[in-house]
Amino acid sequence: MKRKGGARKFRDKFTFIQIPQCAFRMKFQLFKGEKTIIDLCLIFQRLKLDYSFIFFLVDVPAAEQEKLFIQKLRQCCVLFDFVADPLSDLKWKEVKRAALSEMVEYITHNRNVITEPIYPEVVHVFAVNMFRTLPPSSNPTGAEFDPEEDEPTLEAAWPHLQLVYEFFLRFLESPDFQPNIAKKYIDQKFVLQLLELFDSEDPRERDFLKTTLHRIYGKFLGLRAYIRKQINNIFYRCVGNASVAYFLSLSCSIINGFALPLKEEHKVFLLKVLLPLHKVKPLSVYHPQLAYCVVQFLEKDSTLTEPVVMALLKYWPKTHSPKEVMFLNELEEILDVIEPSEFVKVMEPLFRQLAKCVSSPHFQVAERALYYWNNEYIMSLISDNAAKILPIMFPSLYRNSKTHWNKTIHGLIYNALKLFMEMNQKLFDDCTQQFKAERQKEKAKLKEREEAWLKIENLAKANPQVCLHY
Repeated sequence: MKRKGGARKFRDKFTFIQIPQCAFRMKFQLFKGEKTIIDLCLIFQRLKLDYSFIFFLVDVPAAEQEKLFIQKLRQCCVLFDFVADPLSDLKWKEVKRAALSEMVEYITHNRNVITEPIYPEVVHVFAVNMFRTLPPSSNPTGAEFDPEEDEPTLEAAWPHLQLVYEFFLRFLESPDFQPNIAKKYIDQKFVLQLLELFDSEDPRERDFLKTTLHRIYGKFLGLRAYIRKQINNIFYRCVGNASVAYFLSLSCSIINGFALPLKEEHKVFLLKVLLPLHKVKPLSVYHPQLAYCVVQFLEKDSTLTEPVVMALLKYWPKTHSPKEVMFLNELEEILDVIEPSEFVKVMEPLFRQLAKCVSSPHFQVAERALYYWNNEYIMSLISDNAAKILPIMFPSLYRNSKTHWNKTIHGLIYNALKLFMEMNQKLFDDCTQQFKAERQKEKAKLKEREEAWLKIENLAKANPQVCLHY
């Protein structure tokens, strides 16, 4: 967004034309000894000229570095127009870019340079450059932004914004950084404004935002509960937004740091916030991150397995086959970490759903379900509980081995049946006989039904004058 008069103010501050030629001659003719640098600084001070962009921070004496650092920070608060006229003020844009790069290197490679007066200046530079009106959406009609299909609106001022993000991250990561001082300036209002920037469609900015928010979460213990609360609110409010993937990725890092035993607040976050996200239509935008969050919870507390699996079965898609494949992927990830004692609690409803998937006319759904039989750990769980699982799965497997339209599915079903047979031959034979007996009963019932209808038809033909009144 163009700030009127920004370039003019910048030139008023930094123009070299105002600087006497004698000063430049001194700059280039004198050695960079401490005495000559001080003398040159004094000349600029007497002339009431800003010398912050003439000298590098490492060139001036240690006593002058803090003052020069603050001047450079303040001068980087000047904003430029990258949208209406990208070619305007190229010289001064480059001056600002060079200053930001210099400050990134300065705080990275020097110790004890982040003094108390620096904190408000750094936060102010970040706020002025970052907390802005975002460009309009690439879908002005209101359609949801799909990062896989839509071209994002890239930030025109990224050459400067990237360096501001890098500088702020180096500031947070510096060994000299003191959260007790910074908490006066990095507060709840700052965090809220930072979260609003996730509406940016530029994936580069979202990556920096995710890292920045994670660093703030790690450094400021007093802000952790507030950050979690605001992320929860975003999940409730913007479930179809592409930024959800970034918040879920951040949540993965947060969950990883949860202490054991888990607090009730954390369990509520899983059951009431994360699991309902499976109901959203554009699940594909963030499903890998969501599944990882769920699995992390189960690795920390296995007793959550039953409510998680039952919730997935409750939200199981009925008419959306690609989404069903995603559920099958996530369910296998859960089974990879499930405890045998927890598996027993969910195996019957779980395998009833798998039996339905094997019978699906959509071959990718059936194929993905049958791939479970290639997982060694899942097969060990099935083997230990074959007496319960085989009677559930056998009818679906046997029926589709002959009737499914896809030949690949036939091969996978034969493989599953073979594994069951090797697992427990007697049980397999019993299931085969039981299935055949049930099919005979079904045929007998079908024949009785056909005979009953035939009898009704014959009676109707024999009494054509009979009229039924309702």
